[in-house]
Order: sequence, then structure tokens, then C-alpha cells
Amino acid sequence: MANTKSAEKAARQAEKHRGQNVALRSRMRTSIRKVTDAVATEKKVDAEAAYKAAVPTIDGMVNKGLIHKNKAARHKSRLSAKVKAAKA
Repeated sequence: MANTKSAEKAARQAEKHRGQNVALRSRMRTSIRKVTDAVATEKKVDAEAAYKAAVPTIDGMVNKGLIHKNKAARHKSRLSAKVKAAKA
């Protein structure tokens, strides 16, 4: 438990930020899953559309400091390779 007013405020803010981060991380994972699902169902057009929607979401997580830029690059690279390899 926090002992000072500033520590209490920090704890409140940390809880609020954690909730926001969880929601944002979930949104990113969902966008990645949509791409992989579209590739798995062999719908290349849908996969390309999902990839175009996922890239800004992933980049946004980098700008917010939720994930490292190299992790974002890795996700985008792997998704791109999956989409390119997908059957029409």
C-alpha cells in the first residue's frame, strides 16, 4: 500500500495505464491474428487487406512504447512473407 499522496497517485495512474496498455496490446494481437487467419483460409485478397490494416496498428504500438521497434519489424516482416506466400 502507498504511504504518500504522490505514491497513491502513481499507483492510480499505473493501474489506468496498465488497462490502456492491455487493450492496445490486445488490439495489436487481434490484427496479427486476422492476417494469419486470412492466410490460413487461403484468401489472399483478405490477407492483403488485413495486413494493410495491421501495419499501422503495429507501428502505433512502437510509438506508444509498448513494443520495441525491432519486434514490430519482425512481426511486419513475417506477416508480409506469409501474405506473399499465400495462395490466391
